[in-house]
Formats: sequence, structure tokens, C-alpha cells
Amino acid sequence: MTDAGPDFLTVGEGDAARQIAVRVREGNGPPVVWLGGFRSDMTATKAAALDAWATREKRALVRFDYAGHGASGGSFARCTISSWLEDAQAVVAAHTHEAPILVGSSMGGWIACLAARGRAVRGEKTAGLVLVAPALDFTEDLIWEQMDETARAALLRDGVLKRPSEYAPEPAPITLGLIEDGRRNTLLRGPFDPACPVHILQGMRDPDVPYTHALKTLGRLPAAGTVLTLIADGDHRLSRPQDIARLVAAVAGIA
Repeated sequence: MTDAGPDFLTVGEGDAARQIAVRVREGNGPPVVWLGGFRSDMTATKAAALDAWATREKRALVRFDYAGHGASGGSFARCTISSWLEDAQAVVAAHTHEAPILVGSSMGGWIACLAARGRAVRGEKTAGLVLVAPALDFTEDLIWEQMDETARAALLRDGVLKRPSEYAPEPAPITLGLIEDGRRNTLLRGPFDPACPVHILQGMRDPDVPYTHALKTLGRLPAAGTVLTLIADGDHRLSRPQDIARLVAAVAGIA
């Protein structure tokens, strides 16, 4: 990788084709793949800190932006969990040549779990998952189920609802397509097995993904090889120096 800018990978075909921005740092060990959160990108604090660690330790690291995020092409409002999963799968297939460590933050935790489960079904190995405030099934559990009847009616009528966000200056467009597609990708309705070690990092003062959601996720995973670290004063971002240290230690612990 150079600092001149990202490379681009074409994902999808025809009208669905989009250019996905990717940064690859060559190095040793199982390749670490960063999967960012909803409306985040690969330049965010945790991703940059993990890249700095990879530089120091000469570790292989891959970062990318989903379609409609950061430097990638595509329309955010047209994207779904399935399309972002397709982006992640394409990046992993193109830029890793051994079992990867998937590091997913918030929505990226959901995408990482879906990707690992899919790899297991195909007989492909994943070295491990590190999940930071993982927002599995968030479209259903943390958006739809938290909406009042007025908001649900507006979404069903208009096909989109703008929700204010603390993480971006403009409201997030929540589309009916996103909600409906999320239901086709739920993981928490029963047990699921990503067939690899899992380490969850969760703040107990997270207003967006409550720690009770992490406990629910923990209950759906196999007990063997699964670790949950609760950070009593941690928020959703978990980007303080002590949080970054925990993230790096969790990734290094899998390798």
C-alpha cells in the first residue's frame, strides 16, 4: 500500500456494479480485515490505529469502504446488508490468501459474522473474529422494534425515513429496503456458529448498541472459543487509548 490513495475493486455487475475503495498493507501472519460501521469509513480512529499497529508489527492488513461509504462509489440509500456483505466478501476473496481475522465494528460486526458463517458453509476457514460493539440484526432489533407507530407508518408509506445521527452532520436515510433485507440476514433468532474464535469488546455505556445486545449475541454463539470483554465506562465508539489497546490485544491474541 502507498499513501497516494486507495486501490479500487469492482463489485457487482451491470447497474449494480460499484467501485470499492481498498487499502492493503502487506505483511506477515493471518491477514487482518477491518469491517467498519454504519456510515463510517476506513479512515476512522479504530481503523487507523489498527493500521498503525500493523505497520509496527509488519502485519498484513486490509481496510475498505462499503459502497456508499467513504471513498467508494455507489448510492448509500440503495445499499443493504446483503450488498455490503457482498462488498466484504469480494474484498476478502481478492486480497487475502489464507484464513483472515475479521475485525468488525458495530454494523461491521454483523457483516463479519455473516461472512464467517458463509465461509464455514463453503468449507473456508476464518482465523477469528474480533467484534467491537457488534450490532447484529440492528435493522430489526435496534431500529424497527424501537420505532413508534408513526415512524413505522411513515417508513412504510414513503420507503425512507431520515434519522438524526450523532456520528454524521446529516440524517441517515433508513430505507424500507434496508429493513426488509435485514430480516433476511438475521443471526440472533437462533444459535449460529462462525466456526472460529470470537472476542467481543462492548462498552456498558453504549447508547446505540446496549450491552444487553452483546449478551444476547454471546448467548447465540458457541461457548467454546468465545470471549466477551465488558468495559464498564465504555461508549459506542470505544476509541480512547485504553480501548484501542484492548482492540489491538484482542487481534494479536487471535494471531
